[in-house]
Amino acid sequence: MVRRLFLSVFSVFLLYSSPACAGEVPVPGRVTMVDIGAGTCIPCKMMAPVIEKVKGLYEGRAEIVFIDMRKDREAPEKFGISAIPTQIFHDGSGRERSRHVGFLDEAGIRKILDTLLSEADGASAR
Repeated sequence: MVRRLFLSVFSVFLLYSSPACAGEVPVPGRVTMVDIGAGTCIPCKMMAPVIEKVKGLYEGRAEIVFIDMRKDREAPEKFGISAIPTQIFHDGSGRERSRHVGFLDEAGIRKILDTLLSEADGASAR
């Protein structure tokens, strides 16, 4: 129990201590998932280990970006956020293709990312 709590807190620290985004979001030319939340939000904290796992699974294929709206005060207006956490999925051309509000599990994230990556692979094969 203590180990699980430590790992959850450590994952939240890693996720929330990194810069929100060093560059343009969505990342040009890449399938991008933007997770907008806050370090004090319970569902956001629950998502932290899921996001870290997904980042590793899709490294080099898709960009996973977290934005802490408490630190980036322009994010809610820029992305049209009404509740957190919110996950926004963009295709390689930067167009929003899917949006989810609330906790989204790994399977749900992977399903959307896999669909967008499959479409991108199909488009590049033409």
